[in-house]
Amino acid sequence: MRVRRPLDILNIFIAVTFASIAASAAAQDPADPDLRIVVRDVIRDVVKSRVDGTGLTRAYQGRDRGPEQTERFSRKVKVGRDGRVSVENIAGEITITGGSGDEVSIEAVKRTRGDRNELATVRIIVDDRAGRVDVRTEHDRFGRNNDRVSVDYTVSVPGGVAVDVKSISGNVKVSNVQGAVRAESVSGNVTTAGTPRLELSKSVSGDVVLTDAGADADLTASSVSGNVRANGLKVRAIDAGSVSGDVVLLNVTCDRLGIKSVSGNLEYSGTLARNGRYDLNTHSGSARLTLSGSTGFELTANTFSGSIRSELPLTIGGDRDRDTGGRRRGVNNRQIRATFGDGSAALTIRTFSGDIVIAKR
Repeated sequence: MRVRRPLDILNIFIAVTFASIAASAAAQDPADPDLRIVVRDVIRDVVKSRVDGTGLTRAYQGRDRGPEQTERFSRKVKVGRDGRVSVENIAGEITITGGSGDEVSIEAVKRTRGDRNELATVRIIVDDRAGRVDVRTEHDRFGRNNDRVSVDYTVSVPGGVAVDVKSISGNVKVSNVQGAVRAESVSGNVTTAGTPRLELSKSVSGDVVLTDAGADADLTASSVSGNVRANGLKVRAIDAGSVSGDVVLLNVTCDRLGIKSVSGNLEYSGTLARNGRYDLNTHSGSARLTLSGSTGFELTANTFSGSIRSELPLTIGGDRDRDTGGRRRGVNNRQIRATFGDGSAALTIRTFSGDIVIAKR
């Protein structure tokens, strides 16, 4: 009997989702400024589909019927202050909090609204070895007799450990972990707070919310169907994006920035670094930058259907309106090249259908 592991199903699901969205976006008329309907329908179809014969979403339908049956699990494992902890789950909430000491405290609750015997078909596995603890949920007969079982995890870890969290269906929350953090969910929100070494935060269908995060290396934050919002980032480089949702980054300090959205607005508030590189690109949405500090930049801004405005005094190096077949739609392709101050940073902003605004804090 094959046991389904969360990581196997997660990889299959993400691959199918992104492949389907890419195919639909490629087939779309490039002049169509709104892909929200396409993205919504693709995600709906993927979520309803069967993945690797497991019936991923069908497996969790009906969990809210009948009286709830629960079973609790509790365990503590020593890992050391500089160890690594991973948690993989199929259905249910995951909450991880950094604390003191050298132990990992694992509290879990199995839940079902079906037959209580179904709880026994879902196992919580804890593998521990020197400097590492791996926690995962395994379903013996996934998608059949245990299709109404979820597991909620509450995990406390030493503050300095590295944490890797993956969920199929459920929200993920990580707070006050000082080590490297990677957090992912297919269907659920991903929230982190007080994570100075955040590396990855990702959801397929859900919002990504980051507060007081940092990274010595590159930080990746993305959602397919959801918003990406961050406040108080101090990182070397940021790669953030959403297919169908807004990307809002406030109070940010970084050397390199890449923000992308197919159907959503982009907003960046913070400082620019000398010789920094900042790239914002959205198909259907506006882009707004609110800048503090006095760092100069060289700007390349392009919008097919919208306006370009700046509260900062710009020296125009190239300003042209040209008809690119859009006259029949009553719009012009507008591109501006300009410089502010010493032009040390490079700022590139593109949108197909939306305004570009540069504001001063």
